[in-house]
Amino acid sequence: MNIKQAKEELKHTIEAYMKKDEYGRYRIEAVRQRPVLLMGPPGIGKTAIMEQIAKECGIGLVSYTITHHTRQSAIGLPFIEKKEYDGREYSITEYTMSEIIASVYDKMEISGHKEGILFIDEINCVSETLAPTMLQFLQCKMFGNHKVPEGWMIVAAGNPPEYNKSVRDFDIVTLDRVKKINVEEDYTIWKEYAYEKNIHSSILAYLEARKEDFYRIETTVDGKEFVTARGWEDLSEIMYLYEELGYEITEDVVIQYVQHKRIAKDFANYLDLYYKYQNIYKVDEILAGKIQKSALESLQKAQFDEKISMISLLLTRLAADIREALDQDLYTNELFRVLKEVQVENDAAIVLKRQKMKIEQMKEREMLDPESETRARRLCRQLEEYVPIMAQKGFDDVKEAFASQVSLRKELLDECGKELDNAFVFLEEAFGEGQELVWFVSELTANYYTAKYISRFGCEKYFYYNKELLLVEKDFEIQKEIDEVKDLLKFF
Repeated sequence: MNIKQAKEELKHTIEAYMKKDEYGRYRIEAVRQRPVLLMGPPGIGKTAIMEQIAKECGIGLVSYTITHHTRQSAIGLPFIEKKEYDGREYSITEYTMSEIIASVYDKMEISGHKEGILFIDEINCVSETLAPTMLQFLQCKMFGNHKVPEGWMIVAAGNPPEYNKSVRDFDIVTLDRVKKINVEEDYTIWKEYAYEKNIHSSILAYLEARKEDFYRIETTVDGKEFVTARGWEDLSEIMYLYEELGYEITEDVVIQYVQHKRIAKDFANYLDLYYKYQNIYKVDEILAGKIQKSALESLQKAQFDEKISMISLLLTRLAADIREALDQDLYTNELFRVLKEVQVENDAAIVLKRQKMKIEQMKEREMLDPESETRARRLCRQLEEYVPIMAQKGFDDVKEAFASQVSLRKELLDECGKELDNAFVFLEEAFGEGQELVWFVSELTANYYTAKYISRFGCEKYFYYNKELLLVEKDFEIQKEIDEVKDLLKFF
């Protein structure tokens, strides 16, 4: 199954394992709650989905990479204890608590979550000394003499032996004690994630025409050559910063992340064309409603890969503007909620202090993602500006100051609607109702931010072109064109 299906299966498993009877006992007792074993190639998101699952299910998460551990850190250190049996005193060996088990208790105390996931990564790469304990861990949920707390399920992940020379094959006895899920790479599923994570549009445009280059591992005379989903995501991160700093993104940079010579070369060549398209087609002007005749004529004569790249440029800019507008919308709503507290308290300083304490508590419990923390701190800065206003003039003046934020929110959201309409007008003039326009509509649907905006605020042209019949009729033609582009790209 793909990573999205694996995520859903894990959530279903959690729901089943956490189900209790009328007396508060788990319906499936701990010994029968098989640990989940995710097996699949590296870099496809096995580790990444764990935080998502824990957050969505409202439970705790403790993550460990088992290769970093020795027998002592995983099981605990021995110490001598004195005990009396039949009137005689004996020295016996006991063990301190495992660092891993102790971390679960620490997480319970800090986060307040009594149920959660203990995630063990690279479980089939354990050291010689730890290998014999894995069966005990998977079967009895124990490290040494200490059990994983009730309500905490075990999820483990590993790579098949063809991807890692250090792995150990699990025997039947071990496999018969786990719930094994085989995970495979899937570009279509990754693209949904890529849109939400704002992966560089050049990467998505390239992979749209060369899906087989999304994930590849080959053995050559020079050794292993590979590219993974993780590699594309990390390349995207550095590309944004290189562009910001004015550095050139060469083939030598690409191959540091895309460690496959042919794919790195192809993408670097494509990137040169992509930047060329940026100069030819002025996306800002198009979205502002200023259509240049030269841009239209150039696009109409272009090869399909250039058309796809141009549409990707439009989508990227649209998604960026919409993302900012949606962020302002969310921030405005949160600020409104906080101002209602200010009105009740009649003191902005008290509410500000409470907000700062809340941020620190949530950070301590590891419940704040970077975007949420940024918004929370921005709220505090705004409240700091409101404190003297309220002290001198009262709440009515604070409401006036808030009105400017409401106006900014409306302005940005309205501007996004105009940009969407202008993009449609340009593409209509360039292609009519051709497959390029249909591809644009399908990508608006796939993109996390544009889809969210349209679902909330609408777009008449989107709904017009999103008729099911049109999409079905054109799908085959689009795929045919993309297949032809694959052949063209071989000559880059």
